[in-house]
Amino acid sequence: MPATPAWPPKSTPRLYLDQRLDVGATIELDHGQTRYLLGVMRRSDGDVVRLFDDTTGEYVARIAAAGGGRCLATVEEKLAPREEVPDLWLCVSPLQRDNFALVAEKACELGVRRFVPVEMRRSVVRKINEARLRKRIIEAAEQCERTALPELATMTKLDRLVQNWPVDRSLFFADELGGETPAESLVNHSGPAALLIGPEGGFDYVERAAIRALPQARPISLGPRILRAETAAIAATALWMAFAGDWRN
Repeated sequence: MPATPAWPPKSTPRLYLDQRLDVGATIELDHGQTRYLLGVMRRSDGDVVRLFDDTTGEYVARIAAAGGGRCLATVEEKLAPREEVPDLWLCVSPLQRDNFALVAEKACELGVRRFVPVEMRRSVVRKINEARLRKRIIEAAEQCERTALPELATMTKLDRLVQNWPVDRSLFFADELGGETPAESLVNHSGPAALLIGPEGGFDYVERAAIRALPQARPISLGPRILRAETAAIAATALWMAFAGDWRN
């Protein structure tokens, strides 16, 4: 017998909606989504689209009315609930625009729960474009079958982050002066955690002392080679997922 075709088809466009979805609801897509569906993907009335909302999960919807620069879609079926992700924060010094957006994108792909920009003494970048970062996060989720987006925190200064650090959350910080290997520090870890990645010039001695003074802090080494800050953030996240996160499942 011939195989049953996949439903919805793999070619079905997939979009994030910043509103709660439910079966039976009719949704008006925004201008960018409308242009993408009708102009780029050449979809029309009656075609299906996959929608997810970062709250309830993912759905199949059908285009009900398209034209005049507008597109409505009726939600027909729930495909999956919102996925569970490990309780991991990624705290990173802001980097040059494209590099920092890349880190935010990969944080989404890898399953980080919260993305925290942290201003440090040697941070080259002092302002971030939150809208641009969120756009990259959403695009990554749409392309990589994610149903959960990392929470994008407002940028904070490192001293404030340290002062208000939660007592129940471990803080693994990539210290260029050395620390435990990821296997030593992460393999038996459980519970809420965070990774802290410094700027291009590294932590200064005052910052390092403040971090090490935290009972929850543990310095880790990312190997014998010097890594760019964006590489360190992505590599550390992948290691955490492998040793302590849901890659073990």
